[in-house]
Amino acid sequence: MLSKFDSLSSKTKGVIFIVLSALSFTGMNTFVRLAGDLPTMQKVFFRNFVAMVFAFFAMLKAGDSFKPKKGSVKYLLLRSAAGLAGVFGNFYALDKIELSDASMLNKMSPFFALVFSALFIKEKVKPKQAIAIAVAFIGSLFIIKPTFANTDLFASLAGFAGGMAAGGAYTCVRWLGIKGENGRLIVLFFSVFSCILTVPYLIFDYHYMTAFQWFSLLMAGLFAAGGQFAITAAYTHAPSREISVYDYSQIIFAAIVGFFVFGDVPDLWSFVGYIIIISMAVWMFLYNNRNHALKNHG
Repeated sequence: MLSKFDSLSSKTKGVIFIVLSALSFTGMNTFVRLAGDLPTMQKVFFRNFVAMVFAFFAMLKAGDSFKPKKGSVKYLLLRSAAGLAGVFGNFYALDKIELSDASMLNKMSPFFALVFSALFIKEKVKPKQAIAIAVAFIGSLFIIKPTFANTDLFASLAGFAGGMAAGGAYTCVRWLGIKGENGRLIVLFFSVFSCILTVPYLIFDYHYMTAFQWFSLLMAGLFAAGGQFAITAAYTHAPSREISVYDYSQIIFAAIVGFFVFGDVPDLWSFVGYIIIISMAVWMFLYNNRNHALKNHG
């Protein structure tokens, strides 16, 4: 089996890993919701505690240095703060709205990553990319449904803000990657940072958990760690332009799990939003590949 996998092209391996990461993050979201009525901070702590343990032992096994590269600490802190805000927004939304809606709002992150990369890394945003960002934002409004009649408006906005924060985190990860920072150290730093900031909430507002809730949060943490390592492996094997669109398979998985496990049925407006955002993601995917091909033949 492994020899067959080794014989696959780098792109195929990248696609397999990114689909595995999408499955893993769907599993994480599912168990976060199954954990039930617990404070969001408590869920965030346990999700990151498990990831911290995994990242620590992964670094030990690889013989990595635990010392960040010179000039990295500031961006590791920014990445961690943005990442924590992203996880908090996503988890809060998961408790209040449909699984696929929360997942789709979180998938606004690549579009925000383009915006933040332009603002802070000075990467140029081309006109077609700007159009895709604007149209994807319009698509998100169909999911958020910003009217006073929407009783879940705050949760939807939290999910959207979580996607925006995640886009900021990915921008910092990109900068750290350019500077050659270790990916496992980035994961560990974020996990430790998140645990330190959320542990005071546990001390002062810990809610008793049943055996099933303990199990659910343990599984959420395991799936989160699996998703982190799978997505890192995906982008190690293939560039973003070749595989990023496959990350949207998470919406399909979330819709299936949401329907069969929670009885979620997104409304028509949400489906319109899904189509708009995924269409823009596919358009960007094709546009980036075409640009790359033209450069290579130029």
